[in-house]
Amino acid sequence: MNTALLLIDIQNDYFPGGRMEVAGSVEATAAAAKVLQAYRRAQLPVLHIQHVSDRPGATFFLPGTVGALIHESVRPLAGETVITKHFPNSFRETPLLDTLRKLEIGRLSIVGMMTHMCIDATTRAAFDLGFKCRVAYDACATRNLAFQGETVSAHEVQFAFLSALGAVYAQILSAEELAAAVAQGAGN
Repeated sequence: MNTALLLIDIQNDYFPGGRMEVAGSVEATAAAAKVLQAYRRAQLPVLHIQHVSDRPGATFFLPGTVGALIHESVRPLAGETVITKHFPNSFRETPLLDTLRKLEIGRLSIVGMMTHMCIDATTRAAFDLGFKCRVAYDACATRNLAFQGETVSAHEVQFAFLSALGAVYAQILSAEELAAAVAQGAGN
C-alpha cells in the first residue's frame, strides 16, 4: 500500500512568540522532523498542509504574515507539495484528495497541530474517505481548552483526542516507531 506523510499546520504562529502558541510545539516539531527525514530518505511522498485564515475576525495564520509560514524546521523542499487550506479538515475545498488519488496513496502518516482541531478533523475525514491512517502522537501538539468555566489542560486534551482517534480512526504510534517502520520498508 502506497503511503504519504501529511505535515499539518506546523506554522510559526503555533510556536513561542506566535499569535496562537501551542503547548509542546517545539518538541512535537522535533519529532515530526524525524518522521519527515525518514520519508525523505525513503523517497516517499511528503505533503505540507498550510492553513491561511481568510475568515473575518481571524487572529492568526493571517495571509502574508510570518506567522502563517511553515516553520523552518520542517520547511518544504523543492518538489514537495504544499496545499493551502482554510478549514480544519485538510480535505475541505482543497486539492488534497485528488493529489493523493493521483499518487495512488492508501495510507497516511499524520503529524502536526493542533491535535484537537486539524489533526482530528483531517484524520477522521481521511478514514471516512477510505485511507488507513497513522498518527504520531508525540509529533502532534495542542493547547489548553476551556469548557463551562473549567480549564482542560493541553495534556488532557491531547490524550482525549488521541485515544478517541486510536479507537477507530488511526493507529497511534510514536514518531520513532513511525520513522522506524518507514526505514524498514513498512511505510508502504
